[in-house]
Amino acid sequence: MKSRLAFLLIALWTFLWGCSHLNKNTSAPLDTNPKPQLAESSPENTLPGPQSEMTVASAAFDEEITGETDSTSVLPNGENSIDEKFTKEETPSTSKKIQPALDQALELCQVSQEFWQKGELENAIDALDQAYSLILEVDTTDQPKLIQQKEDLRFMISKRILEIYASRNIVVNGNYNAIPLVLNKHVQDEINRFTTGPEKNFFIEAYKRSGKFRPQIVRALTEAGLPEELSWLPLIESGFKVKALSRSRALGLWQFIPSTGYKFGLKRDKFIDERMDPVKSTQAAIDYLKELHAIFGDWSTVLAAYNCGEGRVLKVIRNQNINYLDNFWDLYERLPRETARYVPRFLATLHILNQPEKYGLDLIDVDPPMEYETITIAKQIHLKNTAKAIGLPEKELEVLNPELRYKILPNESYLLKIPPGNEEQLLAALDQIPISAPPQRSFVYHRVRRGETLSSIARTYRSSVHSIMRANNLRRSNYIVVGKLLKIPRRGRIYPSTQAPKPEDGRAQIHIVKKGDSLWNIAKQHGTTTKEIQELNNLKTTRLYKGQVLRISAGPNSPAPQVGSLDTYRVKPGDSPFRIALEHNMALERLLFLNKLWPGTTIYPGQQLYVE
Repeated sequence: MKSRLAFLLIALWTFLWGCSHLNKNTSAPLDTNPKPQLAESSPENTLPGPQSEMTVASAAFDEEITGETDSTSVLPNGENSIDEKFTKEETPSTSKKIQPALDQALELCQVSQEFWQKGELENAIDALDQAYSLILEVDTTDQPKLIQQKEDLRFMISKRILEIYASRNIVVNGNYNAIPLVLNKHVQDEINRFTTGPEKNFFIEAYKRSGKFRPQIVRALTEAGLPEELSWLPLIESGFKVKALSRSRALGLWQFIPSTGYKFGLKRDKFIDERMDPVKSTQAAIDYLKELHAIFGDWSTVLAAYNCGEGRVLKVIRNQNINYLDNFWDLYERLPRETARYVPRFLATLHILNQPEKYGLDLIDVDPPMEYETITIAKQIHLKNTAKAIGLPEKELEVLNPELRYKILPNESYLLKIPPGNEEQLLAALDQIPISAPPQRSFVYHRVRRGETLSSIARTYRSSVHSIMRANNLRRSNYIVVGKLLKIPRRGRIYPSTQAPKPEDGRAQIHIVKKGDSLWNIAKQHGTTTKEIQELNNLKTTRLYKGQVLRISAGPNSPAPQVGSLDTYRVKPGDSPFRIALEHNMALERLLFLNKLWPGTTIYPGQQLYVE
């Protein structure tokens, strides 16, 4: 049997050779995990421990480095294990002496994984030594099928030995589940910024806010088997602000972007965004951290991947081959600037909070933990009206329920958090609380003409290029197609009829600005004055833009809607005021005026409207 050093050199060469040539193979790399239950993760066995690290890391490396997926998902005829592939595949009689040796090597790989799961790394390496020796003695000349099996086993064993050596380096440096408290120049620079530099006030304020959420976060981390120190991650992510929003649209305590939040079960719709829910976002962050730890195996790399994504970190690791296995700080030098500072900032936070008296934090009082009880509400009500019904400030309910985007409950069962002792009073007053609806963003539509740009269109409608791009899912601001219909967000919001402000005399008149309109001719048309229109709509100038919605107070000479001789129309499912106006060849504002409606007003099937 070859010496351990010689074997490792062979393994390194084989691994690097496999990374560059495996894509040419006709079959995927072999998996050492033929038992489906070993590949599953659960709260009990995902972290800590090498089991999930080996299986998930293997899948990640197979996909990211070789460009292929794990063989358990690509075997023909629905086979899902290596044993099935080897035992079901027919081989010539001349291979009967070779196949048992390959099978025995595979069994040794499985034995190695069992040792890995128990943390017996030396025994795991010994089993792989034996497996590698077996396949070196096998002569697969003129046996194409067995050649492929042998090469797959050779590459898989090489990759496993590297992963085991990487995990052994982590264990030698301390507890497998511990975050190494490195103190180097990079970490010291961040300590200085937090304690005496420009971010001192930020750190102190974030530390105060941590008291609201950290006790609950610590409990969740403990139950999941993760290091308690991770409870300080929101300090550098968001400053413990539940509504913190980054330039990349990451939101909440744990700074999830929409796609990652959705991946880990955070709901986002018209009423709620669970990225701002401290409890649900904490659980999502725990799931994400577990997944990252299973891929990378050490917390320093996990934190870097949490900041910039596992794909970016894996790409850096791939480009520098295996150097990353020796020292995270080699990888650190190759990461993006923001991500490179992320890990030192977190380690600096731990150093400071481990010695609070040294930095004066022991004299700072943190906010008390939030206390609340939950009650199931299935009514679309506003927090303002809810708080009024139970005699509480609206702000108190808002702080407990930050995930409500417009402070309005969804029209389905919702667990509302309220201060303890108010449940019975709220249930008693629930029938008297009015239904509310969230504001609806106002849009107009514009068909692109030759020579127009997004910038010129934005100026026409007093919008912005960015908002138009977002409304139409455009990726490039310098490319629009002539004839394309664009949705243009208008400034402000249009409120439902239950919330929209109306003139005191009750006659709801509106006017949608058209090309050629001016305040003077609009005022003349409606029997009012330009000054009244400006005051009613808070206009500082007389300039208007196409599609603008103006509220018009009925003037002394303005006739009330004459509807006696008009036809009526019964609303059908799917109808909208715009569609009804178009069908009857009417201006939308005329339809709304005759029926005392406002933009955004909800109409319902069976409702009768006056039409011309």
